[in-house]
Amino acid sequence: MPQLMRTSNPALNDNVFRGVPGALGDSMTLAGTVNKTGILVLCAMAGAAWTWHDFLLGQMASVTTLLWVGILGGLVFAFATVFKKNWAPVTAPIYSLLEGLALGGISATLNARWPGIAIEAVSLTFGTLLVLLMAYRSGIIRVTAKFRLGVVAATGAIMLFYVAEMVLGFFGVHFAAINGSGAIGIGVSLVIVVVAALNLVLDFDFIEHGVQAGAPKYMEWYGAFGLMVTLVWLYLEILRLLSKINSRD
Repeated sequence: MPQLMRTSNPALNDNVFRGVPGALGDSMTLAGTVNKTGILVLCAMAGAAWTWHDFLLGQMASVTTLLWVGILGGLVFAFATVFKKNWAPVTAPIYSLLEGLALGGISATLNARWPGIAIEAVSLTFGTLLVLLMAYRSGIIRVTAKFRLGVVAATGAIMLFYVAEMVLGFFGVHFAAINGSGAIGIGVSLVIVVVAALNLVLDFDFIEHGVQAGAPKYMEWYGAFGLMVTLVWLYLEILRLLSKINSRD
């Protein structure tokens, strides 16, 4: 795959269109991918509403169960979608529904402590999506080789840090300053939010190239799935940033 197809999103990387047969009938379109993305967002909202409803009823055992089902199930269906792209019309909506279960539990818990934080995070996430989409379509943001390399490198560094943090946590090593609500913690979260947001631009560019390549129709679902992966990450990072800011009050 040409270098300009590279993206840091693991669902939309260099190898996505390798081995994908050419479209025998209808091919992938931007409008179709946008519509599929809307469906996946609705699936995530439905899952989140389910967990949130149980939280409001005080059914914490159910919330915990749904949260873990969402996390583990979402991971399974994400890998299934990545390795079996033609399954995306089925697995992508299931992935989004499961992610919604997890996001609903996390959001409801934080919203109980800081009322309004969830709607703020949702608004900022979709506001960022729309602003970056308009900036990309208008040419204000151009995906050059240097831009792509910078975002990919920054995303890789963040992922490596998260893995290292998780492993070191088992040995009692924690990064209090980075995870805290001080200036350093907020600054780091802000940088991660920016990097997550810039991944959306790479996703837009990748999907556009998929359309130009004449990918088969089911790749609309796959492209929408890849975009959802980034949106979920962005939402969680914004939620984390807002929680740190609110902790200072």
